[in-house]
Formats: sequence, C-alpha cells, structure tokens
Amino acid sequence: MTTTNASRNGRETSPDKNKDEKASETVRADLSRGPVWGNLHGNLKAKSLPEAAMGLHIEIPCESIMESIADGVFTVDREWTVTFFNRAAEEITGVPRDEAVGRKCWEVFRSSICDGSCALEHSIHNDRTLSNKSIFILRPDGSKVSVSISASPLRNEAGEIVGGVETFRDITAIKLMRQKLEGLYTLEDIITKSQSLIRVLQILPQIAASDSTVLILGESGTGKELFARALHNLSRFRKGPFTAVNCGALPDTLLESELFGYKAGAFTDAKTDKPGRFHAAQDGTILLDEIGDMPLPLQVKILRVLQERTYEPLGSVKSISTNARVIAATNRDLQALVEQGRFRDDLFYRLNVVQLRLPPLRERPEDIPLLISHFINRHNCLTGKSIQGVSEDVFQMLLRHPFPGNVRELENIIEYAFILCQDGYIQAEHLPENLHPREEPRLSRGRRCTLRDIKYAAAVEAVQRHKGKKMAACRELDISKDTLRRILSGGAQADE
Repeated sequence: MTTTNASRNGRETSPDKNKDEKASETVRADLSRGPVWGNLHGNLKAKSLPEAAMGLHIEIPCESIMESIADGVFTVDREWTVTFFNRAAEEITGVPRDEAVGRKCWEVFRSSICDGSCALEHSIHNDRTLSNKSIFILRPDGSKVSVSISASPLRNEAGEIVGGVETFRDITAIKLMRQKLEGLYTLEDIITKSQSLIRVLQILPQIAASDSTVLILGESGTGKELFARALHNLSRFRKGPFTAVNCGALPDTLLESELFGYKAGAFTDAKTDKPGRFHAAQDGTILLDEIGDMPLPLQVKILRVLQERTYEPLGSVKSISTNARVIAATNRDLQALVEQGRFRDDLFYRLNVVQLRLPPLRERPEDIPLLISHFINRHNCLTGKSIQGVSEDVFQMLLRHPFPGNVRELENIIEYAFILCQDGYIQAEHLPENLHPREEPRLSRGRRCTLRDIKYAAAVEAVQRHKGKKMAACRELDISKDTLRRILSGGAQADE
C-alpha cells in the first residue's frame, strides 16, 4: 500500500495526478448501480471517508478485494470464455476455479437464461448495466441455486468493450422465506430429471393457460399441492389468492361450512356470518385436496359449483357466484370409488377434464440424488449449517428405500439428519430408526404363522410407513379404522 503527500487543504498533491486518473479508467464496470474502478488483475483505488479527510490515496490489489467479497464475480471475453472466477463464485456454483476459467460461461453456469436471454450478453450488446435479475443456476450435482445477478460491459484502456463482468448473490434463503410467506412456487421449484415428470412439466403451461378444472392424482407426498400452486402461479388467476382445503382432515359436519361459509343463526353457535373458502378464493384458485374422502352429500354441492358456478352458504337461500378455478387432488383411485358407489360418477367426470398423474418417488430413483442435494442446500440455508452431503452408505440406503411417503418422506429424513449431524457428511447413525435394517420378530418354536399374524404384521408396517397416521394406513389397507384397531389390539379377525 502506498500513499501520496497531502496538502493542508486536504487535496492530493501527487505530481502524477493526471496519470493516476487515466490509470483509474483502465477498466470500468458499473455494478449494482455503483461504479467499480480498476483493473481486475491490477490495483483498485479506494477512498474511505476518514482517508479522504486526511487526503490519503490508497491502492489496493483488486484481485484481493474480489476474493474477499461474499458475492460471486466472474469475467468473460468477447468469445464468452471465463477469464476470472473468484472464491465466492466457486462456493455458490460448486465449480472449482481451475475448471471454470477457460470454459464457456454457459458450460459453467447452465443457467435458466443461458438459452436465449443472457443478461451478460444483453449488457454487452446494449452497452448498459443490468441489475438485480433473479435467475437460477445448475450446480454440477444437478441441484438448483437461486441467485440475483448484475452485469456490465468490461472496457480496455481505449474504452473499447472487451468482455463483461457479472456479480451474483445466492438468494436461496430469501426465496425460501418468500415461498413460505406467499406460496410463490413455479416450475423452477420442481426438482426432477425423470422423463415421466418432465412430460408433465412440459404441458403444465398450456394447462395453466386454460380455465378448465384439473385433477391431480398421486400418492401422499408426491407434491400435488406444489404442482397446484405452480399451475396457479402460471395462470391468469395468479394475482388472486390460492386457497387449499384438505377434505380428509375435517369432519363431515364442518367441511361444508368450511367450504361455503354460513349465515348467522344457521346453527347454535353461528352468531355472525362467516365466509367460506370459496369466497376466499374469489378471482383465484381453490385446491380441493384429498377430494376422494369427501362425503357423498357434499359431492352434490361441489358438482353444482362446477356446473353452475354458484353455491349457497349454510343457512342462506341466496346463491353466491364464484369465479375461482377449481383444482382437485387425491391419492385415491376415484374410478374404483365410483364403481364401489363411494364417489359420484358425474362429479368424477366433471373433475376429470384435465388429469395430471404424478409418479411416486420409487418409480423415479434418478431424482433421489437431486432431491438429496436440494434438501441439504435448503436446510443449510435454514439452519446455518454447512453439511456437505451424505456418506456412500447413506446414499445406498436411501436408494434402496421404497419411500412410501415419497418426496415429503425424503425431506423429513434429511431434516431429521440435520438435527443430529453438525457438519461434514450425514452418516447412517444420523438417520431415523425405520431406515435401519432390523431383525424380523420370530414366532415361538413350534408355533405356526396364522392369518392373524400376517394381518397384524401388515397393519404395523402400514402404520409405520405412514408415520403413525392411522387413517392413511387404513386407506392403504382398504379397511375401516375400527378394523385396524381390532387387528392392532390382537382382537378377533375382522374383514370389511
């Protein structure tokens, strides 16, 4: 670091003042609305307020500054070859510097805008700065990282554009918080390389552009609500609210008032009017989740909503119009329920205008590594930890696991592991007990396995798979709750 003499009035008295000013214009890059002056491989001039008051002129190696900041910084030449890549860029992208420098920028970043709307290309061609554009980049492991970028042209001593410079900041944590608050999920938030799911994603924008009712089919934990929210955020209803109702979580007597609301005096405790979820979803989207659990009498009223776009609150004789788009979701086989007389066929056909079927995780094992990496990145942001990944043993255990709870179960496993694992790699001892192979209970010597034993074992396994949720176990086994209770308590055998 060097200094120049200062005059009493606080101004620089360097005899090479003009030379210094010319040198400071070697490269100019306007980033994030604030100009950065200097040669990226030379020195950067900076003045803090105290130093300015003393009349001191400080030269700081620019590369040292680039290595010290938390934002990723990289530069390219006019052939889009990466010429500089700082430490933060390595950490955010997961690409080592020696692998990034010398490669084309799109090979390093594989960003959502590399195919046609590159901010750096636009900045160079239009000779202007672009600031705070939100995109995502793909890391080598296939996981997505949300970043905010700013780009500017890079000039030589003659003022000619010789390339570009871009800064980028990891905003994953900010995006996660925003999604939690606002539910702003899009196609970019769906992690997959499964061809069956990619086909669904390819037609999602066209489906979102229509106003048709959509039926989403998939096992519990496959992401039905995530797809419903993505449909909403792609549609013309996106400026309106998104409202979700779990039809299987409420008693029959409460579900109708929850959906349609009620008028004062409709029942004993109805002191004032209360609007329902359809009212809340006006100008937006309503998701009827687990619609296969909806009682038959209420199915008639939902059919009327779909046919006439009107409903009546409890205790009212006046119809209310609704323009909410209806999306239904279920993990049940509605066609089988229709044949059993437990679901109205006319409602089924009204709902089944557009059908999206989400494959379970066991049918797309190629997504497991992507999802593991995604959830580790997610929980690193939420917890402030720096877990690097999973051990090979854990990876093989997860690949072998059938995942009856699908993607939600995998995220729960990673979240559980984060509680026990403090740093490094997640090991087998950090996983929940149900993932560890256990010795099967043996019958007493000489005792034969009975039908009751088989039923008991099947019931216990079903309850364990569904994390203790007995209603979900009943649906899987297609038995009533009373039957499950008798089997688990060791009572008499009972069939539906």
